[in-house]
This record gives sequence, structure tokens and C-alpha cells, in this order.
Amino acid sequence: MFVDPTAFAFVAPLEARWRDIREECLALPQKSYEPWVQREMYGEGWSVYGLIAFGTPIPAALARCPRTAAALTAIPNLTTAGFSRLAPGARIDAHVGWVKTVFRAHLGLVVPEGCALRVGDETRPWCEGQVLIFDDTALHEAWNTSKRARTVLLFDFVRPGCEGQPADEPPAAVQRFLRRRQPR
Repeated sequence: MFVDPTAFAFVAPLEARWRDIREECLALPQKSYEPWVQREMYGEGWSVYGLIAFGTPIPAALARCPRTAAALTAIPNLTTAGFSRLAPGARIDAHVGWVKTVFRAHLGLVVPEGCALRVGDETRPWCEGQVLIFDDTALHEAWNTSKRARTVLLFDFVRPGCEGQPADEPPAAVQRFLRRRQPR
């Protein structure tokens, strides 16, 4: 199910800063993106640039994107954030997420025609400068039938009423990925 973004006070100020966020995102080297670890959902073509991983800031990534980092501080109970890129022709298969205590949000940054997100029975296109919020535990899928990459600022924030609950436990593949990323 999609969630009404106007229910959250942080959305309008975030949308007002979307061009600054997009500028920083587009300045990142292409090689700084990594394939999302749950490859069974998509095969090829979905990559991410992490900024905050399950409550843990990634200092070097945030330092490369200071205006984005500043915008993220205004989102209450933020748990995860990063840039999510879907390559031309890529598809993320229908799946149900494991994050039960958060809502997932996407701020459209680069959205060519032919890109959409289906949550439950409803399909919506992303729009540049606009936030979509949805329940990640509902069946959902995404696609990019265009010839250009689609990029969004993906972030999770604690659902109203779930504050103070233990964080959701990431799947084993995600836990292994996070352990590899931790400084030694």
C-alpha cells in the first residue's frame, strides 16, 4: 500500500531540496555504486550508494554529499538512506520486504518515462522532486523500460507507533554484506 506523503511534515522540505540532492548524486562516480546484495530479486541492473545503513551512518559517503546529509537530518527516526539506481531495462521482481517497523520512501531524482513502482494493486510512476512512501511488507515490484537509468533517494523511517521497537533483523545476505563494509 502507498502511504500519503502529506501525512509527514518532513516531506515538503525534503522535496524543496531535491535539486541539490540530485546534483550531489549525479556528481558521484558510477563505480561508487554497488549491486544490491539480494540478487534473486532482480538479476542485474539495481545498484545502490549507501549513506546510512540500518541506523549506522557511513561517514565517507555522507561527507561526499553534505547537502543530502543535511536534508536527511530533518527526517525523524531515519534508519536507512542511499541512492538507488535502476538501469535501463532492469526490473525488480515482485517481492515482500522484511522491514516491518519502517516505511520505505523514494524521492525521485532522475526519472525517465517508462519507470514505475507497483505496490499491491496500485502502480505509480516516480516523479522528479516528489516523494513516494509505501509499505515495504506489501507485495511490490519496480521497472525501468526506458533507455536511461532511474535514480531515487531511497530511505526508511520508523512507522508511527513503532518507535522504540527493536530494529528489524536483516536477512543473512544483507548481514554478510554489512559485515564486509564495516571498518576493521
